[in-house]
Amino acid sequence: MTYSSLEVSIEHAIAHVRLSRPTQLNTLTPAFWRELPEVMRRLDAEAEARVVVLSSTGKHFTAGMDLSVFAAGELAGGEDREVGRSREALRHTVLELQQTFNVMEQIRMPVLAAVQGGCVGGGVDMVCACDARYCTDDAFFVIQEINIGMVADLGTLQRLPKIVPSGIARELAYTGRRLPADRAKQVGLVNETYRDHESLLAGVMEIAREIAERSPLAVAGSKHILNYTRDHSVADSLEYMATWQTGMFQRADMAESFTAKAERRPPQFERLAPLKKPFA
Repeated sequence: MTYSSLEVSIEHAIAHVRLSRPTQLNTLTPAFWRELPEVMRRLDAEAEARVVVLSSTGKHFTAGMDLSVFAAGELAGGEDREVGRSREALRHTVLELQQTFNVMEQIRMPVLAAVQGGCVGGGVDMVCACDARYCTDDAFFVIQEINIGMVADLGTLQRLPKIVPSGIARELAYTGRRLPADRAKQVGLVNETYRDHESLLAGVMEIAREIAERSPLAVAGSKHILNYTRDHSVADSLEYMATWQTGMFQRADMAESFTAKAERRPPQFERLAPLKKPFA
């Protein structure tokens, strides 16, 4: 399929999803908000890929929300109706926009973000929903919403404090300052920084290849458990882990790992089962 805001390719079990409007600074248009969740759900359902790399094109990763979203009345929420009903409709619009990024947590494959240049506003919401982040030396991150008089509402304030220290997240949310790449690595927002865009993609693709070589069932289970643990107590998470493991742990992949090691060859794991919609 073709998309107006994204380019998608799959090679060696790695899906590469790229923001593809570099001359417009990859701003997040109405089409983007429809296309990104569609792409992620398709990758999850087809299970051809075992890991997803999310990158961009041009000088900047993204300048954030495109003005056309506001101009088109996408966020109006039924302004022609009684105020209570208008606000109730707007709540559902915000929830729908949030789901655009939630889906990256919900799919079975890890999502790795490769950020070059500016990652502004909605871009921060987006990369915070990824499993891991990497960036170029010239990259920077901005919670832009505070600079235009609004509260960031698509996930940054919920996810960022669980990635970096709370005080850092609050400072960025209150001031709208730029967080440069070296500081982003220091506080743990990104795992690694790279000299330029080319070396960034090469480095992230190498990490993706390592993930793709592992048991896709074990990787999917690890992602699910890590997300669950983030949002629950240690005791609850251990209880859940025990229940999960009794059903999901199967010896086939472990046996293949040992056999491949003994035979000095890469292991060959079966891909995840494609997902089917019930009664479709």
